[in-house]
Amino acid sequence: MNLTAKTSLVAIYLVFLLSPSRGEVYTALTDVEPLLETHLMITEILEDYIEYEEKRLEVLKSHLKVYQKEHEKAMEDIPNYLGNPINAFTLIKRLTTDITFMGKIIEAGIDYARNTTILKPHPDMKYPTLEDLTGAAQALTRLQETYHLDVKDLAQGILNGVVYSTSMNSDDCFELGRVLYNEKDYNNSVSWMLMALEKYPNNDELYSFTDVDIIEYISFTYFLLDDVRSALYWTQKLLALDPDHERARGNIPHYTKALMERENKLSKKRRGDTGEPELDATLEQEKEKEKEEKPEPSQYEKERKVYEALCRGEMEIPVDVAKRLKCRYLTENHPFLRLAPIKMEYVYVDPDIIVFHEVMSDDEIYEIMMIAKPRFRRATVHDPKTGELVPAHYRISKSAWLRDEDAPEVRAVSRRVADFTGLSLATAEELQVVNYGLGGHYEPHFDFARKQENAFENFHGNRIATVLFYMSDVAQGGATVFTELGLSVFPRRGAAVFWLNLHPSGEGDLATRHAACPVLRGSKWVSNKWIHQGGQELIKPCDLQYQSEGFIRTLPRPLLKKSFR
Repeated sequence: MNLTAKTSLVAIYLVFLLSPSRGEVYTALTDVEPLLETHLMITEILEDYIEYEEKRLEVLKSHLKVYQKEHEKAMEDIPNYLGNPINAFTLIKRLTTDITFMGKIIEAGIDYARNTTILKPHPDMKYPTLEDLTGAAQALTRLQETYHLDVKDLAQGILNGVVYSTSMNSDDCFELGRVLYNEKDYNNSVSWMLMALEKYPNNDELYSFTDVDIIEYISFTYFLLDDVRSALYWTQKLLALDPDHERARGNIPHYTKALMERENKLSKKRRGDTGEPELDATLEQEKEKEKEEKPEPSQYEKERKVYEALCRGEMEIPVDVAKRLKCRYLTENHPFLRLAPIKMEYVYVDPDIIVFHEVMSDDEIYEIMMIAKPRFRRATVHDPKTGELVPAHYRISKSAWLRDEDAPEVRAVSRRVADFTGLSLATAEELQVVNYGLGGHYEPHFDFARKQENAFENFHGNRIATVLFYMSDVAQGGATVFTELGLSVFPRRGAAVFWLNLHPSGEGDLATRHAACPVLRGSKWVSNKWIHQGGQELIKPCDLQYQSEGFIRTLPRPLLKKSFR
């Protein structure tokens, strides 16, 4: 490819990048992998262009070095590289905002590139969108909050004390802070802006922003967080760097007035009804009083704390449950099991949560993955009002549905499910294969449909049971957690988790509420087989008992390994 053609491609791809498209690269790691090809092709294009104008385009050369270094590291171990959320974020950033900035530099020196005929984008190149960049930024903050990760460690490429990637530069931190600011996530935005300022400048790199820009974000974000004192402090620092900054000069009197009004209001409140100051009324006491007056946490907030503690492995199941757990070989349900018994482990009792080990082979996993990949679509959930399947921010993954007729491996897995569960698959759903995205997760939910929900109308009855296959190991995170039981089950390739969703009466078992924790590092592949009531009449007959004696109201509460932080 000659220089003119390659230069034209740069302009074409930049136009293509900014064209409207649905951004869902971040929702499955399998979709991030093709970005490395784009990453490499962009590197080659930039390399040729820089050779043509070495002196004038030193800034592009510095970007090339970053591209090359990261690509070489990625090619050493692609799954682990892409499984690191920091690498995935920076990869998407390189191909969104970074490439836009580079395009402006190119256009400034090459007028003929603007007049080149617009050709079709290269079919082998796949670009993320700004929506993907936002998704990757939100994934990083989700991991940060769930696993109590320090911003400084993340910026250095450290996850839970281990260095997994190259450190982020000031530009990376600034872009992350800017994206979070636009999403109104001000607490996390200001943390990353402060980190961007700490790292600025870095090796005299040329940035599209200055330290004044960073401080302006910091000061106004503090104001939006109702921290007027900090907003005033940072605005004064901004004016020290740029005395003619118009917005900062206008904000100083506004912040000063707001701060004085707040101090006067607090002073009057401390004086009480008599108008005389109380000797023992201090600012610290006022703050303590405000803490005491905070409303009781909502049910969602309480569950969220339990969910995050379980994701971190900070909870233990009660002793009286633990002492009843056991492992054994399953030999009943089917004559074949007498020849090839299956290892089964009870990880909870009443309700019984069972892990069946080594029930999906490596060959089956590979074939099922290959069949599922081209069919992947954004994972959806049932809208409780309409019953329709819709995407949701609390479920970040892509999935595909496979029928038994699609491949011998799918049929074999279905037969095995029938063998080790002892249930009929006559009305079971197709095998759902799922690959989680950056920080991929699925917040607490039930697998069964409640009475008020219009779901499973086309199936024979509710979901009586769930079989969840783990098709990959996960280096960190990605546990399946049961928030009412205090149980965490971590992925183990080839294993399957099984539980009943319904009581014998057919009522939903609220104790089976569960969630998929965010993937901290690695790629999480699972597949689900949901079994319905139809066909189980003689296998699992109903009774008149509304719920079992071990229902959630009498469940012993889980124990914390560590206190909530």
